[in-house]
Order: sequence, then C-alpha cells, then structure tokens
Amino acid sequence: MTTIATSKDALAQAKTRMEKAVEDFRKDLSGVRTGRANVALLDHVRVDYHGTPMPINQLATLNVPEPTVIVISPWDPGAVSPIDKAIRTSDLGLNPASDGRVLRVPIPPLNEERRKELVKHIHKVLEDHRTAIRNIRRDIKEAIEKLEKEKKISEDDKKRSLDELEKLTHSETKKIEDLSATKEKEVLEIK
Repeated sequence: MTTIATSKDALAQAKTRMEKAVEDFRKDLSGVRTGRANVALLDHVRVDYHGTPMPINQLATLNVPEPTVIVISPWDPGAVSPIDKAIRTSDLGLNPASDGRVLRVPIPPLNEERRKELVKHIHKVLEDHRTAIRNIRRDIKEAIEKLEKEKKISEDDKKRSLDELEKLTHSETKKIEDLSATKEKEVLEIK
C-alpha cells in the first residue's frame, strides 16, 4: 500500500482499489456459464501442454460461429488432445467433439439444478467481492482517521472525506450488485 499523506490520496486509493475489485468481479462472472456460448467461459481452463499449464487462448483460436457452439482451432495439431482432456476434466460439464484438427464444444442447455448451483456460486462470489470492498473502506477509513489524529487534516476534512468514502463504497457495491443481478437473470433465462 502506498503512503497516504492527504485525504485526497486516501480517496484516490480507495477509488482505484474498489474499481479493481469491481473489475475482478466482472472477470469472475465472465467465467460463469449461461446457456449461450462465450469464449470467456474457457478462460479459467488450463491445458497441460508439454508439462506447462497454459490457457487455451494461448494455444488456439477460439470463436463462436453459432450461439451454442465454441470452435477451438489449435495452432499445433498435437494440442488437440490435451485441450480436449482439459475441457472434459474442468467443472464446466462440457464434452468437446474433435475431428483431429478442430474441437467443437457444444454448450448444452442448463438444467434447473445446474442453474440453481450457478446462482449460488454467483451469490458467493458477490459476497466475497462485497467483503473486499468493505475491507478497502475500513482500511481507508483508518488511514483518514490516522491523518486527523496526526493533525495532518482537520476534523471537517475528515468528516467530508469519510462521507465521500461512504458514497464511493455504495456506488461500487451497487455496480457489483447490478452485474450480479444481470448475470443471474442470464443464467435463469430459459431459451
């Protein structure tokens, strides 16, 4: 953590850290499966390629030619089998079909039980990120109070800064809650 010399520094740091938490939440949600094909779904899958775990997008071109299929075209034909194995062993419940050069990953419709599991997962990730934002708020609040205690800022400045921090916290928390609600709606939507 960088040193905080003024209340402006504290608020700037809070904003930066909270925005990172929101971005991390957005990235986590992109890996949650909906009924639609999306290459971000495979971002967390690692392929054991010559003894090194690598993301699929570093071994192949991924595209979505139709709403329910992801096509993976490995640059090295020898990577087809390890990619296939990595997708099958992931917890995504996908079964790729291979023709030796290209993998087609059909995205099956989600059943009701799987939808509920995914919604629970979304809620858990949401709560983790809410907690992260609250922890950032706590850290910055302590830093602002310390500045006032050391007579670097006035009591009025402290109050103003803490009000700003509260507004920022509510704003960033609302962003992740909105993202969560949107993703939950996508997961529960039956096509």
